[in-house]
Amino acid sequence: MSLEVVISPTRQELGKTAAAAVAASLRTRNAPFSIFFAAAPSQNETLDALAATPGLPWDLATACHLDEYIGLAEDAPQSFRRYLLDRIVGPAGIPRFHGLRGEAPDIKAEIARYSAILEAQYPTIGCIGIGENGHIAFNDPPYAKFDDLSLVRYAELTRECREQQVHDQTFPDLPSVPTHALTLSIHALMRVPELFVMVPGIRKAEAVKKTLKGEIREACPASILRMHPKATLFLDADSASLL
Repeated sequence: MSLEVVISPTRQELGKTAAAAVAASLRTRNAPFSIFFAAAPSQNETLDALAATPGLPWDLATACHLDEYIGLAEDAPQSFRRYLLDRIVGPAGIPRFHGLRGEAPDIKAEIARYSAILEAQYPTIGCIGIGENGHIAFNDPPYAKFDDLSLVRYAELTRECREQQVHDQTFPDLPSVPTHALTLSIHALMRVPELFVMVPGIRKAEAVKKTLKGEIREACPASILRMHPKATLFLDADSASLL
């Protein structure tokens, strides 16, 4: 197993190239399928290009997502559900979308609910990113566990992870960023048969280097993607600059 790497000269070209690869996979689908999407500025170019691609079998699709801040309502500006509804679910016309409810009064019940949704129709394709600290979804070191067999978990967010949200300009300052979230586990991500991993930007260069060149260990959760049977990493010149 190895992680295929595709390097584009610019962030915009990365988005177009990744969207074309995802679209090619989608065109092979002739039965109902589930797909999950990461929600972050790093995904903007890919999701915009994908939503604008004609002729894709979105009528067969059910969309899910990776994570959501605890305590954040769906209509909050920083909500990952809102991001996906605005960026891909609505523009592409995806008829079904299951969102993690970060505002749920019973978090354990919400974890059980979303886990059941995943088990009922497990995603066969996923579009994800990598965080500045090497996280995938909200599986931050040192809390990420490769041997956690749950599908959805309660996650504590590290300061570095929360600072990334400020760098991304989704929150104005660190105190505004929630400290906890719900997230798909690493096990849940690795179960998906096909992964597309979009990672643009100079702030991701160190994490990309550790993902591809470092040891496969929980200190860089994304390093486990090298063990996935069919994952492709899309980089731009900035994120690939330390390779």
